[in-house]
Amino acid sequence: MLEPSFAALGLSPPLLRALEDEGYTRPTPIQAGVVPSALEGRDVLACAQTGTGKTAAFVLPILQLLAAEPAKGRIRALILAPTRELALQIAERVAAYGRYLNLRHVVINGGVSQRSQEARLRVPPDILVATPGRLLDLIGQRVIQLGGVTHFVLDEVDRMLDMGFVHDVRRVIAALPRARKTYFFSATMPRPIERLAESMLVRPVRVAIEPAVRTVAAIEQSVMFVATAEKRAALERVLRDPSVERAIIFTRTKRGASRLSDQLARSGIGSTAIHGNKSQNARERALESFRRGAVTVLVATDVVARGIDVDGISHVINFDLPNVAENYVHRIGRTGRAGATGCAISFCEPAERGLLKEIESLTCQRLTERRTAPIA
Repeated sequence: MLEPSFAALGLSPPLLRALEDEGYTRPTPIQAGVVPSALEGRDVLACAQTGTGKTAAFVLPILQLLAAEPAKGRIRALILAPTRELALQIAERVAAYGRYLNLRHVVINGGVSQRSQEARLRVPPDILVATPGRLLDLIGQRVIQLGGVTHFVLDEVDRMLDMGFVHDVRRVIAALPRARKTYFFSATMPRPIERLAESMLVRPVRVAIEPAVRTVAAIEQSVMFVATAEKRAALERVLRDPSVERAIIFTRTKRGASRLSDQLARSGIGSTAIHGNKSQNARERALESFRRGAVTVLVATDVVARGIDVDGISHVINFDLPNVAENYVHRIGRTGRAGATGCAISFCEPAERGLLKEIESLTCQRLTERRTAPIA
């Protein structure tokens, strides 16, 4: 059954025009579930993965509601994200959807010059997109005041808690007015996240879209049992298969990501690495070169995996199995997005059999054994 049109959700003509420019014709289930309630002024508690269109689900109603009010020369909406990459992607969506509205936004995050961010904040924006650490720094220095915030978004809450940001999040909440609308998005809803939501939200509308273990349905999953010494040669054979149009390879460590990317490049396979030890500018350059197709292989670690939002990823390859089974689902969710199919290949060393069992238990399915890599 088709979702309703964007117009049927109650969106204004400037937003409909921007969505048409972007080539979007119908809302995703999370957008259809969230947008009307948000436009009615309800708090929202949403359980949704990346790749479901959740960013538009909160950005669109906030843009419409702010555009309908007179500007007050204060920050009116705060969107909090766990990583720099996600904050930048949200800001890019704010710019795209709000192109026909007279609203200003600023994104602030660590890893880049604070001075340039301070300059952009001299005139308070309507919408501020931020990561917790840099935001708290600027609040402490009185560069940012949040007393005028009427709309607050917490995105990827489970990721924030995984990264140890729970105290930072509570400090940010303490700086916000009580009279506000709150939009709370998380891929999973364990009890600690439910408790946090209960402390923040007032009679929220609950929207749940595709629990994590179901997001893998459109992805062909397989496992290759490979000895440690044979993994790189097997990976190169996989990557030389013509069906691999664009691939993300996951390693367990930052050092391993850089080393593997260098080895692939020496073998004539264009690749770049992205991980927490890279500067913000280096990460942005790597992601942009991957996005525009200058390189077709991106080697990444889990810490940045959830912030990567690139269309057309045909393959995800787990060069190292993740230590936490839930990260498997987040990793392979980079492919098979927005109705497309994808392929996930996991290498499993003898010592990783226990990790494989945990993954199969979580996803309620046995991975198909891929006996040999294609020969170039």
